[in-house]
This record gives sequence, C-alpha cells and structure tokens, in this order.
Amino acid sequence: MSKILDQTRALMRLRHYSYKTEKTYVYWMKKYFYFHQLRHPKEMAAAEVEEYLTHLAVTEKVSASTQNQALAAILFLYREVLKIDLPWLENFTPAKKSKYLPVVLTKEE
Repeated sequence: MSKILDQTRALMRLRHYSYKTEKTYVYWMKKYFYFHQLRHPKEMAAAEVEEYLTHLAVTEKVSASTQNQALAAILFLYREVLKIDLPWLENFTPAKKSKYLPVVLTKEE
C-alpha cells in the first residue's frame, strides 16, 4: 500500500495540491485500506467504497462534510492514481447534516 500512497503524494505534488490536502487524502486512503483488511484497491469496486462510506456515517457518526472529504480522497485514488472509473456511487447512507444553527453573539453578550 505504501507504493500507492507514494504515487498519490507524487501526483498531488505534481498538480500543486496543498500539503494539508495531501495529508488529509492519504489519511482517508489509509483508513479505507485498513477498513478492508489491507486489500488492494484494484480488487475492490464501488460496493466496497459504498460500504466504507456507510460505515463512516452509521458507525462512526461523522458529519456530512467529513464523509464528503473521505469520498473525495477515495475518488482521487481510483480516478487519478489507479485510472479506474467507478460507477456513480449512490447506494450508501449519507451522513446527516447538522440541524443546529450557529449562535452569533453581540459584543454585549
């Protein structure tokens, strides 16, 4: 897996992605690999990606933006690094959007 992560880093640097984006994408890719017991991504397809995204929403209870970040990293892995086009991912449970509105206080409060 380290070869794939090295390829990812090299491609992101070539395309001038920020270092923080690179670290974040590699983080989500590692979590994806470990979730599937270090199976090679070429052996997996859309069903495994959907299973992982559902796990993030249901079990880990991540926010919608966090789930979207993980999705972006995994799509970058498949599309850009491995040159595999996944069919449209629609069979996963989306994370729930926050129902809370931020509270803005005045100077007096």
